[in-house]
Amino acid sequence: MTNTQLTLVQIDNYGPWTVTPDPRREMDLQTLQSRLFADLAQYVGSRDGYAFFTRFDNMVAVTNGLDRDDHELLQESIANRYPVTLSLGIGVDRSPAVALERATDRIQRVGSAQDGDRREVLSGETLADADRTGTDLQIAHFDVNDATGKYTDRLNEFDTFIHIEQGYASLMRHLREEHGALSFFVGGDNIISVTPDLTEDQYRDAIDHVEAEADVELKVGVGTASNAHEAGFAAKHALEDCRHRGTTVEYADAAVETADD
Repeated sequence: MTNTQLTLVQIDNYGPWTVTPDPRREMDLQTLQSRLFADLAQYVGSRDGYAFFTRFDNMVAVTNGLDRDDHELLQESIANRYPVTLSLGIGVDRSPAVALERATDRIQRVGSAQDGDRREVLSGETLADADRTGTDLQIAHFDVNDATGKYTDRLNEFDTFIHIEQGYASLMRHLREEHGALSFFVGGDNIISVTPDLTEDQYRDAIDHVEAEADVELKVGVGTASNAHEAGFAAKHALEDCRHRGTTVEYADAAVETADD
């Protein structure tokens, strides 16, 4: 049974800060956001977690294995190097969507994202080491079939982007509404989903839904482990199995799931 720990990362008072005392240059803001996400991804990734940028002023991290001290150190590090601070909400549940709802509620209870007095909230309980198992996380790595041949080498970049984003939007909605899974676009033609325990038929149904709704064909590799890195790395191996075997859904072998990259 999955037991996902998610952390909502929210920049404090970011909206008002971007226009105080005057509106700031857009590329300066984009640079700050991208560097902040890069630092978050590096920090969480070095502790076997995953981070996703979502809207940049709000980011989501899969933090199984990170404790409260790890979260406090992240806040301290960002506050020392950036003109903004971070509030963090932590939630745990077998359903990734419920875990994120709990993490979000932890922050919202303390104050608005645009509350000038709210600073560096850290609320929520992490998953205790004694409660962690080797099946806490299921990660699914989706890939568009022959994206280069169908889109990249045939269409201009913006039309390619539209096709990929439509497929992503369709998958994101379906997995969220049907299974409480959370899906994130990670560049190129790749989507990573944090899911509860889903069957092969449920993954096939999701892929069929996207093809029918968005005319985008997907394949997926699935991995399970105690942390995001190991589960995600296993999912990458399973996705390679899809490519080699010409299949649509593959689960990682147990040997791969525990392998070190």
